[in-house]
Amino acid sequence: MATTRKAEPHHASRVEQCLHEHGGTHLRTRCYGAAVIVESGPEDDPEKHFRLRRDTVHLWLLEPAGRGGRWERTPFRGDLQEMVSMAVDTFPWILTEIA
Repeated sequence: MATTRKAEPHHASRVEQCLHEHGGTHLRTRCYGAAVIVESGPEDDPEKHFRLRRDTVHLWLLEPAGRGGRWERTPFRGDLQEMVSMAVDTFPWILTEIA
């Protein structure tokens, strides 16, 4: 039986660095289980934007935040850099700063 590996702090750091390079300086990342969560706003009441959930050792799934605090599934699966680029290029609205 395959087990999902946890997301590690260096994964979150890399995602945050990539997002900041694309102008998303309001975004921060954190690890939670097998996911790197991208959020903004106050620490005590964060606004979730999307997460990258680890599927295998090298493959991640892109899941935008949906209504009601649920994660929306997408068919997109790739390495960490590909999924950050996918979020930035294909779904730019999920990076928008929320007032």
